[in-house]
Amino acid sequence: MRLAVLRRADRDVPSILDPSDAARGYLPLEVLAGQGVIAPGLVAGDGLLPLLRSGVDAALSARLVEAAAAAPSDAFIASEGAAFAPPFRHPRMVWGIGLNYLAHARDLEAPHPTEPASFIKLDHTIVGAGDDIVLPPQSLRVTAEAELGLVIGRPTRDVTEEEALDHIGFVVCVLDQTAEDILQRNPRFLTRSKNFPSFLSFGPELVSTDEVRRADTGLNHIEVATWRNGEVHRANVVSDMAFDPARLVAFHSQMMPLLPGDLILTGTPGAAVVEDGDVAESRVAGVGVLRNPVVRRVAATA
Repeated sequence: MRLAVLRRADRDVPSILDPSDAARGYLPLEVLAGQGVIAPGLVAGDGLLPLLRSGVDAALSARLVEAAAAAPSDAFIASEGAAFAPPFRHPRMVWGIGLNYLAHARDLEAPHPTEPASFIKLDHTIVGAGDDIVLPPQSLRVTAEAELGLVIGRPTRDVTEEEALDHIGFVVCVLDQTAEDILQRNPRFLTRSKNFPSFLSFGPELVSTDEVRRADTGLNHIEVATWRNGEVHRANVVSDMAFDPARLVAFHSQMMPLLPGDLILTGTPGAAVVEDGDVAESRVAGVGVLRNPVVRRVAATA
């Protein structure tokens, strides 16, 4: 199942991609609310977040898929030319993970952490597919970093690694930005370097884990790639992570409760320096492509 928020002239429209024929495009979830498949309140508010917080279990997923497949074609919004808003704008929690790919840590000649090195991003950083990544005047060196994002699907507390994957409801493409020159001044400046506006893009679709999860490898077979200006900068597979998705969910759940709609950004295979006029992309195999232009609206200062 693939969910997205389409940006229309007057409002954002939470939608589901036709599960039987993607060429038909996206069905607004308000159509299914009108049919009584879901409550009307689940399509009002912050994009897909009300639906996620209601608990998108297997039974609800099956109802959504069945009802969408049966909907008339004239109820759908065409995929071609569609504009996407962020899947939601105000998650309760966003965890980022630093230096999680072993190869990336070797490239930087940095020892990888012995435990997940996590940091928090705030919701003012969020933009969606196609929105500008804005280079702040305080930084002369910004990087864009493709990542696999994990969307928590149900209340999660003190779970084991064996249980953890069942608590991930969706995965999503992410671009996580860093003001690298600020961070290089002092590693304690991590929060500042990660929290400028537009420094977190995610979307365009949330993809249910049952579409990409394998019985033998979980999510570890997925390839994540950072692209810049139409060329791959760095790619790697999730199995090269020091701490895989199951470990990340279990670790953070043992520290604090994780709730539906919380995001975990799992780290990047490589960070690409971006400049005004560039286009950054996160390409995640089986999940999608997230693309954002880069602009500098204010002259940089040293």
